Amino acid sequence: TNALRHAPGADTTVGIHQEGDVLRVAVANGPSAIPEVDLPSGGHGLQGIRERVALVGGTSTIGPTPDGGFHVEARLPKEAS
Repeated sequence: TNALRHAPGADTTVGIHQEGDVLRVAVANGPSAIPEVDLPSGGHGLQGIRERVALVGGTSTIGPTPDGGFHVEARLPKEAS
């Protein structure tokens, strides 16, 4: 939703990988030349992702990329703590 809202038309990749006992979920988008889209919001956004990932003992990395895009990654333990 964030990529659609904040970078409409940008190339976006979604990856889900299991690495041992960790599930890694990553979403990355490139820059967009199109203005942001006003979509309904659940109201939790990126802070909500951070909080939910931490609640299960995981870690997250969220921020801009050097090319002007954005990257969100969550590393979740296979067994939630």
